[in-house]
Amino acid sequence: MNEVAPKVGLVTGAGSGIGRATARELARSGAAVAVLDIDESAAAETTEMIGKDGGEALAVTVDIADEHSVRAAVERTVTAYGGLDLAVNNAGVASHRRLDQMTLGEFERVVRVNLAGTFLCMKYELPLLKGGGAIVNIASNGGLYAIPHAPAYVAAKHGIVGLTKVAAVDYAPDGIRVNAVCPGPTRTGGFERWAGDTDMIARQEAITPLGRLATPEEVAAAAVWLCSDAASYVTGIAMSVDGGRRA
Repeated sequence: MNEVAPKVGLVTGAGSGIGRATARELARSGAAVAVLDIDESAAAETTEMIGKDGGEALAVTVDIADEHSVRAAVERTVTAYGGLDLAVNNAGVASHRRLDQMTLGEFERVVRVNLAGTFLCMKYELPLLKGGGAIVNIASNGGLYAIPHAPAYVAAKHGIVGLTKVAAVDYAPDGIRVNAVCPGPTRTGGFERWAGDTDMIARQEAITPLGRLATPEEVAAAAVWLCSDAASYVTGIAMSVDGGRRA
């Protein structure tokens, strides 16, 4: 049901975590995938993994906070594969600091990467998708409700959900579907580094009805489904993938 072949996909932040899992799942579903990441070596590792799985992928270095870099990365994808059908905008940065302890520079950086970066990606993806295509923005459950000590992150993720909904309405006449996936805590390397040696993971699992954190592959499965023809009548949603925490 989640077959996306023969199409061209693009995934940002695909050098690790949810982005890597999404790029690999898109490739397994039959798409050629541009693997975009600010870390050149991480993008190359993901591309190598896809190749070993028998898929087709291209590593592209990008800084989503820089418009020239985003435009060049999208153009390189189109040059390599002849077009673009699907995009998963996953790249972002985390921030954990109370509002009164945060500098303006830190706030602006988080919003610039997460929200403005998603905007820039969509700006250059959408014109290529006219006639039919899909975009999935990876937001967060922090785009649906508050996360303590994360004001910039939550503000940016709420903004991504808003961008998603407006784009879904504006570009529906062009046959473009735009959705968001809002993961709860997910067992990525970044999350585990942030949790450190504390009991954070155990506490997060304890307040999740399914009793565990998501895996990157489970979030990726939702994103790929939204890209696929199986979701052909789904647009403008913010899908929680959170083990029941929003129930």
